[in-house]
Amino acid sequence: MGEMVLLKDLADKVTDSKDDIILAKVNGKLQELTKTVDSDSLIEFVTTADPAGNLTYKRSATLILLKAVYDIIDKDMIEKFKVEFSLSKGYYCTLKGKQKLTVPLIEAIENRMREIVRADIPIEKITMSTGDAIKSFAKHRMYDKETLFRFRRHSTVNIYSLDGFKDYYYGYMAPSTGYFKLYPYDEGLVLQMPECSNTRSVPEFRPQHKLFAVMEETTRWGEMLGIETVGELNEAIAAGRGNELILVQEALQEKKLADIASTISKDPSKKFIMMAGPSSSGKTTTSYRLSIQLMAHGMRPHQLSLDNYFLDREHTPRDENGDYNFECLEALDVELFNNNMTDLLNGHEIEIPDFNFKTGKREYNGNKMKLGENDVLVIEGIHGLNDKLSHSLPKESKYKIYLSALTQLNVDEHNRISTTDCRLLRRMVRDARTRGASAKRTIAMWHSVRKGEELNIFPYQEEADVMFNSSLIYELSVLKQYAEPLLFGIKEDEPEFAEAKRLLKFLDYFLCISPESIPINSIAREFVGGSCFNV
Repeated sequence: MGEMVLLKDLADKVTDSKDDIILAKVNGKLQELTKTVDSDSLIEFVTTADPAGNLTYKRSATLILLKAVYDIIDKDMIEKFKVEFSLSKGYYCTLKGKQKLTVPLIEAIENRMREIVRADIPIEKITMSTGDAIKSFAKHRMYDKETLFRFRRHSTVNIYSLDGFKDYYYGYMAPSTGYFKLYPYDEGLVLQMPECSNTRSVPEFRPQHKLFAVMEETTRWGEMLGIETVGELNEAIAAGRGNELILVQEALQEKKLADIASTISKDPSKKFIMMAGPSSSGKTTTSYRLSIQLMAHGMRPHQLSLDNYFLDREHTPRDENGDYNFECLEALDVELFNNNMTDLLNGHEIEIPDFNFKTGKREYNGNKMKLGENDVLVIEGIHGLNDKLSHSLPKESKYKIYLSALTQLNVDEHNRISTTDCRLLRRMVRDARTRGASAKRTIAMWHSVRKGEELNIFPYQEEADVMFNSSLIYELSVLKQYAEPLLFGIKEDEPEFAEAKRLLKFLDYFLCISPESIPINSIAREFVGGSCFNV
């Protein structure tokens, strides 16, 4: 046994880190810097450039924001201050009550945040019994947290305190933070914070009006169902409303797809329906469902995957590690695609190639196509929104759809659920079922997947004609029973263990829903199985 040391004291002695140290891995387990450990332990420091460190930083900045809000505004004027969803590298927040978020008020809140940072007030962890926490939340009118913890299985809960302001946060916290900026937007504000790629600079706020509109729509869906938080979801499940939630959510999505199909059918110039979205957003199922709705509107849709236009393997570009880069635009035969699509638009018959993934070669197997008056192509692939892919096609011939699982559910009013976490769990469950892939493998490759999305998908999302949210308000209660055994299969000494532990803790919030009532055409079926489509 060595002497006991404070992790923060050790971190302060590190001088060669270009990013702020925010957590530590002690014998492979994440720990906050306020923890005292044996000096003989194996200690690795985690910075704000690491995804876990970056999320910790953002949670801590959110606590400082809330402290400042309640310092500046009389609590009797506040009905609810809610962290709604992610927007432009930050968090969109709203204030409900007698006080409105004006520009001068937002400036005063930001000034108070900076005063708190300059004072270097520590964020302290307090452990209390779950019962006492529930009573405390009820006393302070934090009813969302009271409801959440009525379903908690553990006997204790960690609360964080900042100069007397107490709140609960899902995940680790930093001792303090300092980089942020508040921006007024719509009726709320955006708390803008650094990203992993540049941890000591706050990125410029770039309004994302279309993304904001679809998130507002799905938030209204949640309000209509009476479910905005995990606690409210659990209450509905416990009351036997699980089947009702499934049916109403599926109906809302089907209506949205019907509206999109109606818009397309009214414009005969639209021949190419370009659908793109990040990994595990449900593109395949959505393309099938949209095609059915298009047929219901008198059209003849034909589905086409951009994978058919991959270059032969020997011509595929490689990344900085020398591996094939299948996600860049240059991995596709862009000129062949444009030639084929232009010929179709001009009324000619073409033969669509097939890509043989085993041989890494393009093949022609007699798949011929010609577009008639009511025919449209539903084209699915990650580059669908990038005009460089379809540069020769007239703008009026294309209708672009951005698809993603934009989670509208929050853990509680101050803890949002990451869209990325939802997609990761979807992919983990699907890949284990269809490819025999372990959760360890899925987690290990996720950083590379996310990097490709940041380069090839997200920059083009605002160019879409419409956005479709494939997230299902009930899905995490279904995915839980499939994902937990996979995550428990990751061993403590493996690099992916910390992420597996975090996801298991997250899933512990949810009650389960049986998958039996999920319709066979649901997006959820693409991941848990039982779909009527070839997914």
